[in-house]
Amino acid sequence: MAITTVELLERLVAFDTTSRDSNVPLLDFVEPLLTELGVTCHRVWSEDRTHSNLWASIGPDVPGGVVVSGHTDCVPVDGQSWTTDPFVLTEVGDRLLGRGTSDMKAFIASALVAVDRWLAMDLARPIHLALSYDEELGGAGARLMVADMAAAGVRPEYCIIGEPSSMQVVTANKGIETFVATVTGTESHSSLAPRAVNAVEYAARMVTALSDLASGRAAAGPFDDGFDLPHTTIHTGVFHGGTALNIVPRLCELEFEYRYLPVEDAAELRASVDRIVADVAAMMPDEDGVGIVIEKRADLPGINTPLDSPAVLAAGKLTPVPGNGKVAYGTEAGLFRDALEAPAVICGPGAIAAAHKPDEYVEMDQLRVCDDFMTALGESLSR
Repeated sequence: MAITTVELLERLVAFDTTSRDSNVPLLDFVEPLLTELGVTCHRVWSEDRTHSNLWASIGPDVPGGVVVSGHTDCVPVDGQSWTTDPFVLTEVGDRLLGRGTSDMKAFIASALVAVDRWLAMDLARPIHLALSYDEELGGAGARLMVADMAAAGVRPEYCIIGEPSSMQVVTANKGIETFVATVTGTESHSSLAPRAVNAVEYAARMVTALSDLASGRAAAGPFDDGFDLPHTTIHTGVFHGGTALNIVPRLCELEFEYRYLPVEDAAELRASVDRIVADVAAMMPDEDGVGIVIEKRADLPGINTPLDSPAVLAAGKLTPVPGNGKVAYGTEAGLFRDALEAPAVICGPGAIAAAHKPDEYVEMDQLRVCDDFMTALGESLSR
């Protein structure tokens, strides 16, 4: 593959892989790069075939080895004030600007360019490259891919998820579950408001109760000081209801999430949410059609990989960045851990503080460290 990491990153950034759109053109570009090197690729498609995962194995067909994974989708640029074209890689000083540079096409570019080097090494154990879709929407693609990899007999020693960590090994990330709640009341002219069921008002009660639940976690814990926010967080981010001031609103929809510490039980959090829904619904009049329906949208488990895990010890030898970290953002690491029965860590170029923002960037030095990381990974698996 006669191309540099920066050149390949430029090609990857040019594909608008915002999650609402297809990532297939990007993978249609990547797959021939691998097949020309003699690497067999496996595509795992979404049900409607608008999105696809891709995974491939480099090295011998034996158990063990390492999974190296990144997601191909990125977040929208709508409403953001970019100083450059977000889909044109632009060098500004030591920074490379473009949507998805840090989250996480730089990691993917570095891994793809490393395939040539891996093939030239006498690998004793394989490197499994895994590229997913829809991580930003809750990991729907990775769920299908890890199931396919497990069915194919992939049993790695550990997994590396290349989310931006400034190339430090991250051993823990919070789990996340997201929901949409639809509150249904009854409409009437606002002059007769007491005779109707105001969906917005009952939805507001639910938001307040969720906020109280969040305050309780912030005050009483549990806590883990390894995270920048050392407790579970609960947040309502979207609230839609009503059509006009003089109409009592029949419908209101809210979207909320919780990001929980790995030591917390997600089922207990869900039970707390269900109690809030039940309590607010019990306040509503007993009329046909009136009530609250809640639907889970996304679910990514957290990880809490022990410091003496082979994954942490091995990955720590590949990067010059000392120490270990914990992050609040969600990743697909838990999906790989659970399906492939292997410990997982997070390590990738760029900083999460640069992701999802206008003028997203990755530093050139981070790419150089990641390229060296990929070389060291191959050497660690060679005879």
